[in-house]
Amino acid sequence: MATLTELEARIQRLEDLEAIKRLKYAYWRCLDQKRWDEMATLFTDDATSSYGSGKYSFTGRAAIVDFLRTSLSVESGAVGIHHGHHPEIEITGPTSATGRWALYNYLFNGPQQRGVREGAFYEDEYVKANGRWLLHHTGYTYVFQEQWSRQDTPSLRVTAP
Repeated sequence: MATLTELEARIQRLEDLEAIKRLKYAYWRCLDQKRWDEMATLFTDDATSSYGSGKYSFTGRAAIVDFLRTSLSVESGAVGIHHGHHPEIEITGPTSATGRWALYNYLFNGPQQRGVREGAFYEDEYVKANGRWLLHHTGYTYVFQEQWSRQDTPSLRVTAP
């Protein structure tokens, strides 16, 4: 039979896993809803990122959020939905963890007449500070990226509120 200390450790591990999942889900929601101030609260000050198989790499929370804000802003015309699946999270210490996630992303940009579909795998590092899990590193490597001109599909219409 497990001791009380062992049970407490197992419960803490489950709570940590769930908190990390919620952190990553919030990250994707903030991307899609363009909630940049909230997005900034998800990273450590010294976080790093490596998007697009390393094509876009940044150091520091401000630099990461500025890149996301600029490339995916309302003003840029970018609209997307990020679907993250199959989390593989490993708790590596009381305040550290790693994670791998499958990503499917659909993006379109009306003003640029551009469409994009992507499949990728995120590789993350997390740290727990003041009882809260944060992204210390995030980035993805493509499985595929498909782009097309929306002008090639003249009957295509987008309906959204």
